[in-house]
Amino acid sequence: MTHAYRIRGTTEISLRDASGRAKRLWSENALGRLARRRLGVDLQGNRLFGRWADSLSRPNTITNVGHAAGNGRISNQGSYNAMVNIALGTGTQGSPTTSTALAAEITTNGGGRSAATASQVTTTVTNDTTQLVHTWTFTGTLAITEEGIFDSSTANSGNMMAYQSFSAINVVNTDQLTVTHKYQT
Repeated sequence: MTHAYRIRGTTEISLRDASGRAKRLWSENALGRLARRRLGVDLQGNRLFGRWADSLSRPNTITNVGHAAGNGRISNQGSYNAMVNIALGTGTQGSPTTSTALAAEITTNGGGRSAATASQVTTTVTNDTTQLVHTWTFTGTLAITEEGIFDSSTANSGNMMAYQSFSAINVVNTDQLTVTHKYQT
């Protein structure tokens, strides 16, 4: 009997101001993603292209390296480290599955790559999902448009397991952005 090995999951992003109040984020739909990726146009506010929400949630995009690293970690082969570091960026990828790094990784204003708190949670069967959670508190202004999971804590290095791009999330001094990344095999 052969079993298919597939990594899947979701990424959830939420933003709060210094008082802890949720800040609305633009949750683009498929048409909005198409316009942003193909035309380079971010159509925030137009209901045809998405909606405002308290958080963003979307399926993971697992990179080719991510599939190889997952298989290598399971079978104790290769030189992959634990994939527990989350990085934010200000760019976008044309082909996220073949990408190995963020287009423009953030290293300033409190938005640098950070080790997430990793835990096992239950989606279908006990402990079948890895959950990574990290909250950044910003010290300046940024327009965040991408995030990824890496096996290195050093900026612009390591293997990228998963990648997400989204409409710009504009953060200012003292804002807190939380990323909850879940993946399961």
